[in-house]
Amino acid sequence: MCLGIPGRIVEISDARKKLAVVEVGGVRRQVNLACIVDDQHPVEGCVGDWVLVHVGFAMSRIDERQAAETLEILTQLGEVQEELAAMRASGKA
Repeated sequence: MCLGIPGRIVEISDARKKLAVVEVGGVRRQVNLACIVDDQHPVEGCVGDWVLVHVGFAMSRIDERQAAETLEILTQLGEVQEELAAMRASGKA
């Protein structure tokens, strides 16, 4: 399964190479912005944008509401996975 994780662009690290730093849940990672920049939305204007990050690339812009909803769903999925793992370990699943 391929997931895009919501993150917020907090700084541009190399505008020429279209690289930025994105924060996801308090963790900062460098990502490539090539998929989301164009003449109407240049690299320099991306700080503060919410994006879906997959394998080191910002794949698309999303709004803050979408980011919050997606993060909540991912959190819930993680909790479900933890519960299933615990049930398997106890022999109840």
